[in-house]
Amino acid sequence: MILSPSTPSFWPSIVAVAAYLLAAVIPPKLVYDDSISKYRADRGIWVALLLGWIGQLTSILVDALSIGQTNDGARFGFAPALSVTIWLVLGVYALESPKLRLPHIRRTLAIFAACTVALAWFFPGQPHLLEGAHWAPLHWLTGFASYGLFGAALLHAAILNQAERQMRSKSATSDSLTLSGPVQAFGMPLLQLESLTFRFVWAGFVMLSLTLVLGALFTPSWRWDHKTVFSILSWLVFATLLIGRARFGWRGRTATRWLIAGSVLLLLAYVGSRFVLEVLLHRNPTD
Repeated sequence: MILSPSTPSFWPSIVAVAAYLLAAVIPPKLVYDDSISKYRADRGIWVALLLGWIGQLTSILVDALSIGQTNDGARFGFAPALSVTIWLVLGVYALESPKLRLPHIRRTLAIFAACTVALAWFFPGQPHLLEGAHWAPLHWLTGFASYGLFGAALLHAAILNQAERQMRSKSATSDSLTLSGPVQAFGMPLLQLESLTFRFVWAGFVMLSLTLVLGALFTPSWRWDHKTVFSILSWLVFATLLIGRARFGWRGRTATRWLIAGSVLLLLAYVGSRFVLEVLLHRNPTD
């Protein structure tokens, strides 16, 4: 099924896509703010991002709450799951943007957000009835929260790796190889950025753990399938990462590799399995 203009979530998603694309193409322009004695991004960019973020949220809520729809129950699938994930990551980026002024990341996130919203037009998912599954909404909520938190952790890991590459760059001057260079460039001490990355990993791990427990105990349709297996494998990878961090001091590329591996497994768990069912096999998943 493809969303049509008569679908309640269609027009908010149109606004979201247009606003995100506008935010992506507006050239970065730093304006000095006397109140904080720092440069901030042009207000037009943030207005466009905020408009897109609200439009995307409206579209998500309309589908999740079945507003204006004849079928009762939340409608979701692999494309809406991606949309929720990038929406959460954008929210985290907006909160931290005063410290991390990285316009290329803003453009990348805006383009990804526009693509995921548009993807949901062609693959909007199926309605899922909540009869006999009163804990299902909480199960879905914690699952999507884990996606967003691990996505935010990946974003911070990418920023951290970029800062470390700048420090090791052969073209860098002797002054830029000191700690003050990258700190000035990214607006946050590297150790603080690394600590923040693992805070998101811990938060995502807690949400993923709750998702697995709620799914096993309270979801009637829970079973051993590809989604469950990949979810448990990703949980084991993230648990290993956190143990390695605490016991052996894992950091840098080692930690990033484990984070990417766990995130890929988690992506395959829901998004990957639902993509196969909805797109390749043309089946209606039950959960």
